[in-house]
Amino acid sequence: MKILLTGANGYIGKRLLPLLVEQGHEVTCLVRDPRRFGLPATLKEKVQVEKGDLLDLNSLKNLPPDIDTAYYLVHSMGGDGKDFSKMEDQAARNFTVSLNTTSAKQIIYLSGIANVGNLSTHLSSRLHVEDVLAEAKASLTVLRAAIIIGSGSASFEILRDLVEKLPVMITPKWLKSKCQPIGIRDVIFYLTQVQGDQRFYGKSFEIGGPEVMTYKEMILRFAKLRGLKRYIISVPVLTPRLSSYWLYFVTSTSFSLARNLVDSLRNDVVVIDHSIENLIPHHCLTFDQAIKLAFSRIEQNMVVSSWKDALVSGNMHLNYMDFVQIPEHGVLTDKKRRKFNRPVDEVQQNIWRIGGERGWYKTDFLWRIRGLLDKMVGGVGLRRGRRSPYDLKAGDTLDFWRVLVADEQQRRLLLYAEMRLPGEAWLQFKICEEADGNYLEQLAAYRPNGLIGRLYWYAVLPFHSIIFGGMIENIIDYRK
Repeated sequence: MKILLTGANGYIGKRLLPLLVEQGHEVTCLVRDPRRFGLPATLKEKVQVEKGDLLDLNSLKNLPPDIDTAYYLVHSMGGDGKDFSKMEDQAARNFTVSLNTTSAKQIIYLSGIANVGNLSTHLSSRLHVEDVLAEAKASLTVLRAAIIIGSGSASFEILRDLVEKLPVMITPKWLKSKCQPIGIRDVIFYLTQVQGDQRFYGKSFEIGGPEVMTYKEMILRFAKLRGLKRYIISVPVLTPRLSSYWLYFVTSTSFSLARNLVDSLRNDVVVIDHSIENLIPHHCLTFDQAIKLAFSRIEQNMVVSSWKDALVSGNMHLNYMDFVQIPEHGVLTDKKRRKFNRPVDEVQQNIWRIGGERGWYKTDFLWRIRGLLDKMVGGVGLRRGRRSPYDLKAGDTLDFWRVLVADEQQRRLLLYAEMRLPGEAWLQFKICEEADGNYLEQLAAYRPNGLIGRLYWYAVLPFHSIIFGGMIENIIDYRK
């Protein structure tokens, strides 16, 4: 089968792609920027990559004409714009128009369970996308799921933040809403099983795990599995907006995603239609099994994908790889260079493990304050952490930075700031092996936006000698 995979850079797409290739399918991945699509070496020769933006119809002209099945795994829930449904409508319509020029027989779309009235904006938009995709010549297969539990999923990470950071929680009344969580392994199973099977053409199915529970029960079950005692106090005074701020400040989610999640959590999302069980008999993981499996992947550093892999702003036009080179002009810099005598690989290892639980090697409390200030103005803050404590790849999030270059052979790590700034900022580490010895070069670069941007740079300049000076010394000296 020849398959078109959209959303290949996303949480679901990254996990689905290797299985499709393993099953012998010819897969074409549609991505906005091939530069940030990091294919594993084992897949590079087996996967075709096409550049295209679903919001730009003209960019979709190069779709392969002989497609059999197309996976539509994109959404704009985390977008900054309040009316992300317009973006989802436009993307789906452009996709449908372009796909009609191919021989595709089936579209597979992962949607949300929406079988109650007064739907949230998010769930209403998902249903609308279903209607748009159904207008295509190819038959539409819809799989509707509630909360997806897996290492790196937004639901899992938010639950983890709540449970591990808050012994006592003052929560809104939506914790009484019911849901039917499903493990990521089971979602991927269903996505692969319905492919090419005519029994699923033109139909919609609901998928869920074996248990129905309230969000409060989920939190307490999660806490029990982690050996933690947690207390939940529900109050009726938290409005949706206050609830969004509460979730935003407590967890690593962005405010736009928190807002849309809270809006959706007022709806019960429980499977009513069990027809898929007759067509594909399958025992889904329990909630406890899905949580344990997620933590086993984390402990083994085998987190394949994360919801944070998506752009922080959710702006589908943003192309952060355009910043992969630090500008030569109009940039203020703080450059430090130190010679070292210890093995190069040890210093490089320290660079590659920066951030996350290890921290930033110097004055971590100042980094946390900066993260808190960022949160207060609607930024991402410092809670996103990192995908793996040892490995870095281009496109990874690293606290409030984005990894642009992680070149182990050239010994160069380049980060781009996603915090709220009156300008643009880069942080680069590079090991230079020269005739008289080895040097670590650390460069903080900032391109200010007008007068305010310049004032910001000079306001924080006194802290640079403390933060960056100590950082380069400790990266060289750190031993564990």
